[in-house]
Parts: sequence; structure tokens; C-alpha cells
Amino acid sequence: MEQGRNKTDLIIFDCDGVLVDSELLSCQCLSDELSEFGISLTLAQALELFLGRSTSAVTQYFRELGQAVPVDFPVRLKSRVLIAFERALQPIPDVETVLSGLRAPYCVASSSDLDRVALSLKVTGLAPYFDDRIYTAQMVAHGKPAPDLFLYAADKMGAQPVRTLVIEDSVSGVQAAKAAGMMVWGFVGGSHYRARDGRAILSAAGADRVFARMSDFWEA
Repeated sequence: MEQGRNKTDLIIFDCDGVLVDSELLSCQCLSDELSEFGISLTLAQALELFLGRSTSAVTQYFRELGQAVPVDFPVRLKSRVLIAFERALQPIPDVETVLSGLRAPYCVASSSDLDRVALSLKVTGLAPYFDDRIYTAQMVAHGKPAPDLFLYAADKMGAQPVRTLVIEDSVSGVQAAKAAGMMVWGFVGGSHYRARDGRAILSAAGADRVFARMSDFWEA
């Protein structure tokens, strides 16, 4: 990407499902953890309802339905997810090639907490590409689909929203980027889209472009 030609001063990457192939792992962990509390949530339902959402959004959802979620649910879920990531998490194919070729500044903005993002980047070998340019839903009042996180990241990086490009894999992430006044590309190369029409899903959410392989990143 040529910064001048595309008028892009900043590229914001989501983490889960964009940099690392984590969504199936994390949604399975969510389903397994909830089952221990007597709450039934299939993997397909987890993907449909909570892809790109924070743990607090999960807690709020079930409490509004009148289903009890233990106070220690976030801690237990986080522990389960981190163990799964250490055992099996992989980077998205060719994402390192994309990162090493970027000219515009870039960062991460994720609904996951800082510990989880840091571990994800560490175990997949991507941490050196981001240093401290990591922003999470913990840092703002409202998570995705609200625009807060992307606006916060752009402000910290000294970029205007209108000149910022977001790479997202979820409906809530696409909606958040559009609400922030940013261009957004939907990425559907994660394993969680193998049995779903991600292109249609993210296009309907408002993505300006949808692509399925990081090797196609440059073909804007």
C-alpha cells in the first residue's frame, strides 16, 4: 500500500480473526465455560452472537435474559482461553508478510483484554511488529460496535479518522469502524468463516471491501 496514493495515515488491525486464527478456539472456550454453569451455547451461536465482542458483552447478554452468570466467569473464561491459545494458536497465514511490507503506521485495536492480546501476539511471533501500539476495549467506555476504541486508537496514533483504514473480521468491528468515520476492509480468512458466508455477512455490515487471504491484501 502506498501511503500517499491511498491517503491512509494509519492502519488499525483487529487481533482475533485478523492477525491470529483465534475465533474458533475462543468461541469453543466460551461454549465450554458456559456449559459448566448450565447455560447452553453452541459454537455456531457463539460465533453469531459474540464474534468481535468483549467478555462484558457476553455477561450482559445473559444477565438480561435472566440467566445467572457467576461473578468469576470473566476470570475463568480468560484462564481457559489463555491455556487454549498457548497450546494451539496460530497466526493468520501471510499476515507477517503484510506487516513487514507496510509503509503507513499501524496498530492493534481489540475487544479482548490486554493480557490476551499480548499473549496472542507473543505465541504467534507477531509481538515485535506492534511493541506498545496495542489498544483494547478496557481503555474506553464502550466497546464495539461503538466507535470509541477505534477513535481512541487513532487519537493515540495521531491520525484522522477519515484517513484511517481498519481491518476487521466481525460485524460489530465493521460497524464500529464505520461509526468512527473510517474505511474498513472485512477479512474472512479465519477458520471461523469456513462454514459461513463471511463475504455476504461483512458486506451487509458495511465493509468497503472484503478479502479472504492476506496475500490479497495489496490488491485493493
